[in-house]
Amino acid sequence: MKDLAGKTAFVTGAASGIGLGITTALAQAGAKIMLCDIEEAALKTALEGLRRTNADVESVKADVSLKSELQAAADATIARYGKVHILVNNAGVTSGLSYGKWNDANWNWVLGVNLMSVVWGIDIFGPLIEAHGEGGQIVSTASIAGLVSGGMPYDVAKYGVVALSEGLRFTLAPRGIGVSVLCPGFIRTRILNSWRNLPRRFAGGAGSMPTEPSALEIVEAATARVDGGIDPLYVGELVREGIENDWPYIFTDTEFEPAIEARFAAIKQGFDRIRARTPRR
Repeated sequence: MKDLAGKTAFVTGAASGIGLGITTALAQAGAKIMLCDIEEAALKTALEGLRRTNADVESVKADVSLKSELQAAADATIARYGKVHILVNNAGVTSGLSYGKWNDANWNWVLGVNLMSVVWGIDIFGPLIEAHGEGGQIVSTASIAGLVSGGMPYDVAKYGVVALSEGLRFTLAPRGIGVSVLCPGFIRTRILNSWRNLPRRFAGGAGSMPTEPSALEIVEAATARVDGGIDPLYVGELVREGIENDWPYIFTDTEFEPAIEARFAAIKQGFDRIRARTPRR
């Protein structure tokens, strides 16, 4: 995918944050883009802004935690552009509910948006990319939390995105489709205000802003880090470069590299313990 000009991309969570950064970078490279988001007002604003740059863009509203709506968005994309070359599974929500505070609605919402929409996106768009035989790329947004977990539903979902991306990279390469996983750190987005788009079917059970003093301190600290985070437009440029060069992993910074190295070291230590044991006879 060295030349993105004229190629068509479908991007979820495209109306703001990382999704809008990716969409902007792809549009600047000459790609045609279908923006998909659940937030209608933000979607309209993003579309108008991109069109002022003469970008060939269209939009479709969808709750990606529902496979039927994602399928309808795919149908709208094919009706508008005829082909899809690039799938960006970017939509994401976060939850502050830790062990002891979990409930079914919270897990269903977080896993539905962060993991199952990626599964369904690949299931729906993969064959569409294969069909034209021109090659393509699938990029799924995980998180650095997909490599170092804090034990939250969000982290579990993001680990799943990493696992799916790693496995499918080998499966889809012979079919001309590259697979990349984006693992961003702290980016200047509205991810901590995901509740604004909570579907009604999850309301009352998916949780709310924590009120415990210790939890509030964590939220306030995380908010400060996000507010001072990396510009989403820079992340979009990294993703564009990752698509052009078929990077398996796309990182945004090196802040959490020591934590990931420590995790790998702990895993290696587990193998070393077994290696050091006297073999049973």
